[in-house]
Amino acid sequence: MLNTTKSDYKQLASKYETKRPIWENCLRAFVVGGLVCAFGQLISFFYMYFFDFTEETVGDPTVATIIFITMILTGFGVYDKIAQFSGAGTAVPVSGFGNAVISAAIEHRSEGFVQGVGANMFKLAGSVILFGVFSAFVIALIKTILIQLGVI
Repeated sequence: MLNTTKSDYKQLASKYETKRPIWENCLRAFVVGGLVCAFGQLISFFYMYFFDFTEETVGDPTVATIIFITMILTGFGVYDKIAQFSGAGTAVPVSGFGNAVISAAIEHRSEGFVQGVGANMFKLAGSVILFGVFSAFVIALIKTILIQLGVI
């Protein structure tokens, strides 16, 4: 039987541990995340120029478009390759949400459309929807109260 102390084990484990390029990973995440956001800004400009949206109203169609594009790219396996390269850079909330929804649907499609796709599609994204809607309700309630009190 081998008697190894905790410090000996840590030293042995660090010897065989894979070294991760932290700065390179951070740079990749920053650049890809920035490109996703810049692409979203281009979509906003497109909607404002061609469809007469304003800065206040362009957010919803832009978000929907990014989610749709992410779902298409995930379905064809492209988004996974981008995510593998960039790591956290593709976890921008909107694109990450679209990826989470469609990935669960793809993973469970063999169980059928109702039991597989329908039941599992929003497993991961369900909490995002729930807390997003709840937070929006609370903020709207607070704003309504502040308006009624004349604060806003």
